[in-house]
Amino acid sequence: MLSSTQEQEIMAIREGVRALCAQFDAAYWRKIDEEKGFPEAFVDAMTQAGWLSAMIPVEYGGSGLGLAEASVILEEVNRCGGNSGTVHGQMYNMFTLLRHGSEEQKRNYLPRLASGELRLQSMGVTEPTTGTDTTRIKTSAVRQGDRYIINGQKVWISRIQHSDLMILLARTTPLAEVKKKSEGMSIFLVDLREAIGNGLTVQPIANMVNHETNELFFDNLQIPASSLIGEEGKGFKYILDGLNAERTLIAAECIGDGRWFIEKASTYARDRVVFGRPIGQNQGVQFPIAEAHIEIEAADLMRWRACEEYDAGRNAGASANMAKYLAAKASWEAANACLQTHGGFGFACEYDVERKFRETRLYQVAPISTNLILSYVAEHLLELPRSF
Repeated sequence: MLSSTQEQEIMAIREGVRALCAQFDAAYWRKIDEEKGFPEAFVDAMTQAGWLSAMIPVEYGGSGLGLAEASVILEEVNRCGGNSGTVHGQMYNMFTLLRHGSEEQKRNYLPRLASGELRLQSMGVTEPTTGTDTTRIKTSAVRQGDRYIINGQKVWISRIQHSDLMILLARTTPLAEVKKKSEGMSIFLVDLREAIGNGLTVQPIANMVNHETNELFFDNLQIPASSLIGEEGKGFKYILDGLNAERTLIAAECIGDGRWFIEKASTYARDRVVFGRPIGQNQGVQFPIAEAHIEIEAADLMRWRACEEYDAGRNAGASANMAKYLAAKASWEAANACLQTHGGFGFACEYDVERKFRETRLYQVAPISTNLILSYVAEHLLELPRSF
């Protein structure tokens, strides 16, 4: 449970983020979506206001807040009708550097990330032939003197075009030479400004959501040995730390989406009159909205549990996964209820429902599919045989 002091801090965060988001109305996001553009002005405003450096310690120029507060920031962006998918990478990608980077790395990068001089929006993990079977990635990093040589391929890597740095997971020891398949992978901090065109090729992927994502090709890319984060071979363990934070933050985004859909549907159902009465007076309309509200509130409770465990330094794996599952499912149901409430008008771009409908659908698939979460719960919580 949140303390009274933390509740006051969170309320202040909500009010601050809402005030900023009020400068970027529905017309702004509609235009960005139509143009398949990137909301540079919004990202700059969030950076300058200090919201994206919330979790960076004070000594490195940030606010030193926890995952709970960070989750509220992203929730409010979506609740205000925006798309926090354009900024969330800066938060959860930073965890790996913050928790496992050397003091030199942290002093070099964190203050510049906090000020907005640098962006760390990208994480290179997923590969075309392995998908979520991360332990079988094929991208390799071979040490040669004071450098690593990177070869391989990544897919669904977001915001490369608007990021200066990228967290990269690669194999430093071949799979055949390790005792456990989770061993032998390492994490690197890649300077994209130097890498692109010098061994790294970026191929954008057109998709149904205005989500900037790409396929990456590494062809003898050379990076300094100092790019290694933490200990060589421990990368998989490090990346899991960041993924628990990522899933909790995504859950918060879905909760924000869900609340936007519920408010939008409720307002329309109160105002829309058909057959001489508000459509919201009909149980067939009001029940799906009420059900969506209940499910969002339940998902929210799991979000807070995951935040509490993570901020206390405990293993938040189970709670983070369950929060992401519940919130993604609830936001999708809220989206369906909202679209159905609006009827044909839900398909009209000017109502913004169809845009948010597409955006929230992504989280049934990414950053981890609902099926993988069910497998995790079955194996780790219910002690059922591993299914894959």
